Amino acid sequence: MARIYPLFSSSRGNAAYIGTPDSGILIDAGVSFRRLSAAMTNAGLSVEKIRAVFITHDHSDHICGLHTLTARLNVPVYSQEKTLRNLIDRDQIAPNSILREIHDKVSVCDMQITAFDTPHDTDQSCGYRAELSDGRVCAVCTDLGHVTRTVQNALTGCDLVLLEANYDPQMLKTGPYPPKVKARIASGCGHLSNQDSAAEAATLISSGTTRLILGHLSQENNRPAVAEQAIVSGLAGFSRGRDYLLEIAAPETDGRMIVF
Repeated sequence: MARIYPLFSSSRGNAAYIGTPDSGILIDAGVSFRRLSAAMTNAGLSVEKIRAVFITHDHSDHICGLHTLTARLNVPVYSQEKTLRNLIDRDQIAPNSILREIHDKVSVCDMQITAFDTPHDTDQSCGYRAELSDGRVCAVCTDLGHVTRTVQNALTGCDLVLLEANYDPQMLKTGPYPPKVKARIASGCGHLSNQDSAAEAATLISSGTTRLILGHLSQENNRPAVAEQAIVSGLAGFSRGRDYLLEIAAPETDGRMIVF
């Protein structure tokens, strides 16, 4: 039975492992290889069990550890065309790395992985959906300013979704960021607010999703308790623990994993 390990999840670094202790895939490499290795060990995993890395986009909090990782591990890196090109042009990936542009489904570790476009302020950005041989499905969906039809179609039918809940609107409004950055975050190509995430969570639970992980919380413009309360309020028509399970991904793992 596959598991998801949200190893790092915040505006300062992101990485999630999907699979088992025997083999799996890594979604993003937004922390140093040393920190990633330590976090995986803390979760009972080994970096040697990573069979492929899937990159969502080229912002530093998703790729800053990729160069060292690809220098140390001989594993393929999957992403979209423009993202791969940017990784090469910016020397964010080790020479002679195995690069694979993702178009349709790819098979890794007994999982079928597909990418879906997300609206974010970079050349290209995506989320990933993983379908297991036993029929279970999960998705990682962060860094999007709004939920498009493409995103909705990709998330519908998932048993588990790691969904962005980046900021609380009031905290963002009164926070320390300059107006231009605040506008970017709140734009249609920025990030999902707690309320946006709650609305999408209700849609997902209605369509059969039973496990939600809130991720990519801003450490300046959000708090776990604030995000949790927003989602629970938005799911007032459902019973937590009966209709759905809700977790908050920590900025850095405490070893926790979720079975789906």
